[in-house]
Amino acid sequence: MARLARLTVPGHPHHVIQRGNNRQPIFATDEDRRFLLQLLDMHARPLGVAIHGYVLMDNHFHLLATPRDETGLPKLMQAVGRRYVRHFNERQSRTGTLWEGRYRSTLVQAERYLLACMAYMDLNPVRAGLAGSAAEYPWSSHRFHVGAAADRVITPHPLFWALGNTPFAREQAYAELVANGIPAPVRDLLTDATLRGWAVGDPAYLSRLADDTPRRPSPIARGRPRKIPVG
Repeated sequence: MARLARLTVPGHPHHVIQRGNNRQPIFATDEDRRFLLQLLDMHARPLGVAIHGYVLMDNHFHLLATPRDETGLPKLMQAVGRRYVRHFNERQSRTGTLWEGRYRSTLVQAERYLLACMAYMDLNPVRAGLAGSAAEYPWSSHRFHVGAAADRVITPHPLFWALGNTPFAREQAYAELVANGIPAPVRDLLTDATLRGWAVGDPAYLSRLADDTPRRPSPIARGRPRKIPVG
């Protein structure tokens, strides 16, 4: 079966997952994590990609990003991926691939799922037992969004700005959103859709995408229509 082409649509937020080959660790030290963030900071804005959120896990990382054009996100992932592999291989005296094939990504309907996707990423370390809370984990954008740290990588999405009229109000509202958690159906939807390359959104959003993209944004429905969880 032919490999499904990625959906990359300018102006829409994309949830991206890049995994290590055979689930192997992609970071050996904190310096490795800092270097990946430096690469994202170096390349994202020149390529017209706004990064709204990220989390670096042991054997994969997530991004939530909006590209300005169709080439920005693929070019970002290529530039960061290649340079990071050279860095990692040199430091670990190894050769060969590090990534599990190409990165996975999907479009996310902003008004319905963007904030949920941010919280979903922030809570990944908690679900994995790497931290007791999202705020305790240093390798995500959560601390920026709750006002605990600056972060050059992040360009806040307008929906984050809309959470409050002051920095404190926005940060408190976002902290409460994360503290309330993400329903398991929404979490599973975001994961499954990203790995399979299908867009996440309500029927109207998916219909608009189908009119604007050369590739189907969602699988052909079989049997009864599936209810899409509300984020």
